Amino acid sequence: MATIRPSSAIPPLLKDLNERQVLETIRSSAPISRAEISRRAGISKPTVSTALQNLLEAGLVRESEHSPTGPRYGAVFFEPVPDAALVLGIDLGARFLRGAMCDLDGTIRARQDVEIGGLDADGALDAIAELCESIIEAANLPHAKIDGAVVGVPGTVDTDTGAIELVSMRGLQGRRFGAELGERLNLPVAMENDINLSAVGEHWAGVARGIDDFVFLSVGTGTGAGVMLRGELHRGRHGAAGEIDLVASGRDDDIDPSASAVSALAERMAESRSDTSLRAPFEVREIFGAARAGDAVAQDVVDEVARRIAQHIVALAGALDVTPVVLGGGIGANADLLLAPIQRLLDKWLPYPPRVEVSSLGEAAVLTGALAVGLRSALDSVFVNRVRASAPSAPA
Repeated sequence: MATIRPSSAIPPLLKDLNERQVLETIRSSAPISRAEISRRAGISKPTVSTALQNLLEAGLVRESEHSPTGPRYGAVFFEPVPDAALVLGIDLGARFLRGAMCDLDGTIRARQDVEIGGLDADGALDAIAELCESIIEAANLPHAKIDGAVVGVPGTVDTDTGAIELVSMRGLQGRRFGAELGERLNLPVAMENDINLSAVGEHWAGVARGIDDFVFLSVGTGTGAGVMLRGELHRGRHGAAGEIDLVASGRDDDIDPSASAVSALAERMAESRSDTSLRAPFEVREIFGAARAGDAVAQDVVDEVARRIAQHIVALAGALDVTPVVLGGGIGANADLLLAPIQRLLDKWLPYPPRVEVSSLGEAAVLTGALAVGLRSALDSVFVNRVRASAPSAPA
């Protein structure tokens, strides 16, 4: 019988795994001693010492000047180096462009928002480049430490080609926008659907933190959903998972809860009623404000919006059977008027109704998700590149 020899790749693999485990233990529990790292990570003290030396040389951890409460007994404590790498996050919206830079701790080092209403794709490209330059300057940190940028866009992104589809911005359809932006910024750029990033943001730092199966439903200028299953974003075969507005296809009745449809609904209802203060151009914010003030027509409009949102949630609940459904977007954020009627309808219509909650991140959901995705990538690339770069070269 032939002897099976271990692969030569196993020791480096185990080395990487040990160093990652040590790094994650430090990140989650800093400041922490060598002995406590060994205990929490389940790795021997000699192995921890070797991993720590490599991480120190790679600039990913450092000795901490602080220690947990209590006697030190001569122990040295360690903490991560937050600015070992930086990440840019961008939210390209219909009216606003939002951007931020954060370090490996997730701490925002600079953030800026600008209004961009009416721009086409070329204008958006210029605006993003200018915003990123401004954020980098405001953060006053080296460009070389930026691992990359993640951009949320109002469309689906083909994972094979990088082309953006199902998008309303002029000149953006079918365009490899990320590659163009990467050339402008001299950085790796990843593109992702904005609602998908909202779901990631809520999972990382919002109302769905720690929940592995849920849906983020955004209702605002448009309607879309981000699906999280087993703690990972579910994009679908064509990157179009969550395009929930497609449930209206083939229907004669209008179930669109987005802004333009709500304005049109309010206009139709106000024409035949005298008991209302609603006037053209029937802006959504004014409609919800009037409903809070007791305007009967506005309240009827809001009730219909709640019904339409509930119908979209029924489609999600029937296909995915997850909870909660997190509402976001300019319309979905009106928790005081929408949550109770939506939940009542779902409880009435469904045998297993999902719990409905409103986003705790609000307008920052997309940007938070972009930073979360960027941080995950940065931790991988910075760890691998720097740790391997610091390792001694193999003899010739």
